[in-house]
Amino acid sequence: MQTKEISKRANETGAAGRYLAARFRTELVDPCWFAVYTRSRHERRVAARLADNGVVYFLPLFSTIRRWKDRKKCVELPLFPGYLFVRIALHERLRVLQVPGVVRLVGFNGQPVPLPESEIESLRTGLASHLRAEPHPYLTVGRRIRVKNGPLKGVEGILIRKKNRYRVVISVDLIMRSAVVEIDLPDIERIA
Repeated sequence: MQTKEISKRANETGAAGRYLAARFRTELVDPCWFAVYTRSRHERRVAARLADNGVVYFLPLFSTIRRWKDRKKCVELPLFPGYLFVRIALHERLRVLQVPGVVRLVGFNGQPVPLPESEIESLRTGLASHLRAEPHPYLTVGRRIRVKNGPLKGVEGILIRKKNRYRVVISVDLIMRSAVVEIDLPDIERIA
């Protein structure tokens, strides 16, 4: 839909239409974070191609030790298998969709949905500060908490306990994936 058509429809439908048209124009022009669904085990290849195309991307990784018959090795794997995140304006989505290995931008009813800036920034700061993170099954129920100190300050999640250590499960609702991060008990507060 072209900008002239949007403006014309907005004038015909009144204030609500003008609000939606302005919001649509903003999403079309302003860069936002979107989740990209990739082919299985193609996250790194897609990230490399996006970098070659000049697209800002974020591929969260975690370190783990893998064992084979003859050796052990520390490897980095995607924190959210099959997904990575790109920061683009909506009208630039073709640059992402044409990259080999990209399946689609995650959204509803065929329309990509932007992720909240705070979710991506909290993931980036947490991983940049070398917090130990690993994939976790997606959770929606449990004791909700907010981190009040440290690199994840302001992040909300679900508190769990494993092997006498406390962990916070951080969920990205749009892609229905979660990651778990170890945390000290004094650094969190309960959400009422």
